[in-house]
Amino acid sequence: MSEREVQQLVEMGATAAQARAALRKYKDVMDAAEKFFEGEFADVKDQDGDTAMAAASSSTRSKGLTTPEPEEEDDDDDDDEEDGGDDAEEDDDDDFVDYDSDFGDGPTANGGAQADPYAGIFFSKDRREEVIEVEEEPEEVTLADGRQAKLMTQGKWMKGCAEGSEQSFLFQLYTQLSDGACPCPNSDCSYTVSRHKRDFFTIYPSFTQYIDHLRGILRKRCPSCRTEFCFACGEHVSLDKVKRPSMAQDDNPLFHCSSLQGVILGVGLSMLEQMFIEQREQAPSRSGERTAKRRKTQTPKISAGATDEDEDDAYYTSSVGKKAKGGTGYAGDLKEDLTGQQEAMALQQAKDKQISALLCQIREYLPSLRRPGGSRTSDYLVHPTALAHLRRRFNYVCSTLLRNDSLADMSERNILYFELLEWLETISNHEALASMMGMPIMVPQSVKTTTTRKTTSGPPIRERTIVYEGSAGPRELLESIAIQANAALKGLEGMKAQEPIEVELTEEQKRMTNDNKGKSREEPRAMNEENEKLYSFCTRILATARAIDRSLRETKGDAFVKRLHDSLPKVSTSAGAEAYSVEASATEEGTMKAYVDWATQVRFEYCDLSIPDSSEGEDATPHYKFFYNNEARMLATSDIPKRSLAIAKELATLTTNLPVAWHSSIFLRVDETRVDVIKALITGPEGTPYYNGCYMFDIFLGATYNQSPPNVKYMTTGGGQYRFNPNLYADGKVCLSLLGTWQGPGWVSGKSTLLQVLISIQSMILCDEPYLNEPGWANGAGTAPSIAYTKNCRRMNVRIAMLGNLKNPPEPFADIIQTHFRLKARSISEQLDKWLEEDDGVGLTQDGGGIPSAASHARGTAAERSSSAFSRDVAELKALMAKL
Repeated sequence: MSEREVQQLVEMGATAAQARAALRKYKDVMDAAEKFFEGEFADVKDQDGDTAMAAASSSTRSKGLTTPEPEEEDDDDDDDEEDGGDDAEEDDDDDFVDYDSDFGDGPTANGGAQADPYAGIFFSKDRREEVIEVEEEPEEVTLADGRQAKLMTQGKWMKGCAEGSEQSFLFQLYTQLSDGACPCPNSDCSYTVSRHKRDFFTIYPSFTQYIDHLRGILRKRCPSCRTEFCFACGEHVSLDKVKRPSMAQDDNPLFHCSSLQGVILGVGLSMLEQMFIEQREQAPSRSGERTAKRRKTQTPKISAGATDEDEDDAYYTSSVGKKAKGGTGYAGDLKEDLTGQQEAMALQQAKDKQISALLCQIREYLPSLRRPGGSRTSDYLVHPTALAHLRRRFNYVCSTLLRNDSLADMSERNILYFELLEWLETISNHEALASMMGMPIMVPQSVKTTTTRKTTSGPPIRERTIVYEGSAGPRELLESIAIQANAALKGLEGMKAQEPIEVELTEEQKRMTNDNKGKSREEPRAMNEENEKLYSFCTRILATARAIDRSLRETKGDAFVKRLHDSLPKVSTSAGAEAYSVEASATEEGTMKAYVDWATQVRFEYCDLSIPDSSEGEDATPHYKFFYNNEARMLATSDIPKRSLAIAKELATLTTNLPVAWHSSIFLRVDETRVDVIKALITGPEGTPYYNGCYMFDIFLGATYNQSPPNVKYMTTGGGQYRFNPNLYADGKVCLSLLGTWQGPGWVSGKSTLLQVLISIQSMILCDEPYLNEPGWANGAGTAPSIAYTKNCRRMNVRIAMLGNLKNPPEPFADIIQTHFRLKARSISEQLDKWLEEDDGVGLTQDGGGIPSAASHARGTAAERSSSAFSRDVAELKALMAKL
C-alpha cells in the first residue's frame, strides 16, 4: 500500500481510514475503489471516531456553504508567484484578504455565513492535476414509447472533475439518487420508496423529455400517512407553499431542493456537452484562413468560404502551415472555390439554434436570485455538484465558443452567443457562483495511461489517467472578445443614432413653421440594420463583462478584481510602449518569452497620426503622416454605412489576432480619430534574406472598402531607391493578387480581410527565395542567379530595413524598432556574422530586379569582402545595438 494509492482513493471520496482499510483487503487500487463505491467500507471510522464523508450529514454541504478542503501547502507558493510578490506585499494590510491563498477566508455574503464555496481555493493557472477516470459500458433501459435509452454511468457523471473535494460531492449525490431507499419524512411512519439509477440518470432523447419524466416521479405520497414528499431529498414538498402562499398550486416541483438542482444540471449539461461534441465532429474541415495567433509565417489559404473560427480546438492541437514554393498565388490560374457557402451557413445556423435552445432550457434551472416571480429554494441552497458541473461541462462549451477569434462570426451567430452571455450574467449574479468567472478552466492536456480491467460481473472497465492543466477562465476569455467589441464600436463611431439636440431658434425661424414653436430638433442619424446588429451585440458583450466585474467585486472584493484585471489582455491607446529589458545573463528561452510577451502587448495600438498645423483653425481637416493623406482628408466627413461596418469588423479581428512570434511579428498603429488611417510594421521572417528587418507599410481603407481591397503602400524603400523583391517596387507598389495588382486569387468582397493581406506579405513576399516570385524566374530555385539575388536582398535588408531604421526610426514605430533590436541583439549579431561569412563580396545593387552578372561576381576578391560596404554596415549596426 503506497501513499499515492491512498491519495487516489481519497480523491474519489474516501476518508484516509477508509482508503487504508480498502487497500489492506484489496491490493489493487481500482478493486478497492469499486468496493468502496459499493459501500463496503461506509462504517469505517477515522481516528477521531467520525464516520466516513459519504455517510456524514449532508445538510451543510448541500447548501453550498462550506469551503472545500484547502490545497497542499506548497501550492500557495506558486500562487504568490502568479500574483506577483511585490504587489501582494503592498496589499498586505489589516483589511486585506488574500483571495488567491489556499488558506485565506474570502468575504462573506451579507455579513453572514460563507456563501462562496471556492473562496479559499487556488486560482493560479499554473495548477496541474492528475485524475484517474473510469469508462464503463452504460446500461440500457426501455422508455415508455418503446425506445431504448442509456443510463449515465458513474464514470460519465464524474468525468472531467479535477478537484478532489468536488469528486466527493459528485460521488455522494450519484450514490444517493441511484441506489438505496427514500424514507417517508414522517418520523412515525416506516414507509420507504426504493431509488433506482433509471429514476434520475436516464439519458432521454431530449432535455424536455427528461424534465417531464422527473415531474412524473418526483412527488411521492405515503400510502400510510398520506404525507407528500420529494423523491430526491425525502423532505415535505408542502414547505414551499407554506412559506410562499402566493405561489400557484402547480408550482414547478423541480425547484424544491438542491439535490434536484445538482442532478438536473449534471444530466442537462452532459446532454449539452454531447450535442456540442457531436456537432463539432460532424463539421467538415475548413480550408480557409487559419487562426492568425497560431501562425508564424504560414501561407494563408485565401478562400471565400473561410471563416475566422478554426475547427481545431486550442486545447489540443496547433497547426502551422508550410509556405508554398515558386511564388504560387501571384502568377497562377488559381480560382476561388465559392461552392457550398450558403449550405454551410444554413447548417451552422441550424446547429446554433439547437445548442441555443438547449442552453435556454437548462438555464431555467440555474441558481438565480433574480428569477421572475421570486427565487425558489434551490436558488438559495446551491448544491456543490451544481458548481462542479458548471466548471466542467459548461466551461468546456463556454471556453470553446469564446475562443472564436472573430467578432464578425460571433455577430452572425448571435442567437447562440446572446444565450451564452445570458448564462455568464446569470452565473456571475449569484454569490455562490460568481467566483468561477475568475477561476481558471481545468482542461485535459494528455492521457498518461490507459488500461482495461476485467470485472467479476459485467463488462470490463477502462481506466485512464488524465492530466488536467489550468487555462484562461471565462472572464479572461471574455476580455479578448470585449477588446474586439470596443474596437468595433470605435469603427462604428458616429454611426449610432444620436440623441436629438435642442437648438434655440431666432424669431424669424420660429415664424417659419408652427411645428417648431420655440425649439427645433436636429435629425438624428440612424444606423442601417447590419450596423445596428453589430452595435447591439458589442454593447451586450461589454455589459456582460461589466456585470461580471461588478459581481466579483461584491463577492470577492476590490483586491481580487484588481489582480484579475492586471492579468487580462489589454490594448494600449498611446503611441509609446513600455520598455522591456532583458539582462545579459538571460537564457535564450527567457529572452524569447520576454520578446513575445512584449510584442503581444504592443502589437496593436491607437495613436495620433495627424500633423499639427497651427496655421489652420480648430475645425480644419487635419493632415496625416501618411502616404494617403489626400485620400484620407477627402473622406473626413463621409458617412458610408457599409464601409463603417467593414472597418468595425476589421478592427475587431486585428486587435487580438495579429501574429506575434520571436521569428516574425506584425505591428499595427491606427489613428485614434480616423480608424481608416493605418500604419503597419512587419519584421522579416526567419530563414529569409529579410530576417529581423523592419518593413513599413501605409494602409488606407478607402471609400469602397470592403467591396474593394485596401490601399497599401510599401514605405521601406530608402527614399524610393531600393527594390527589395519582385513584388515590392522601389516606388512603393505592392504586387499582390489580393490587392488586384497581380493575377491570381483576388479580393473577395465581404470575405477578404486586411489580416489576409498582411499575412500574405509576411509569408509570401518576404519569403526565403524571393527570386522565384518573378513569374519568369519561377523555375530557377537554387540556381546561381537566385542565390545571388538572395544575398543582395540581405545587403539591402541590413542597410535599409535594419541599420537605416535603427538610426532614424520612423514614426510611430520608434519604440517598437528600438526594443526589437535591443531584445534580439544577441541573436541578430550571430545572424549578421553568418551572413557576412556567406556573402559573395559583390557590391549592393539598389534595384533588386537587376541580377548581378557572373563577371561582377567573379571580381569579388577576399580583400573586397573584408572592406566592403556590407562589412561596414554590419559593424555599424552591431555598434548601435551595443549602445541599446
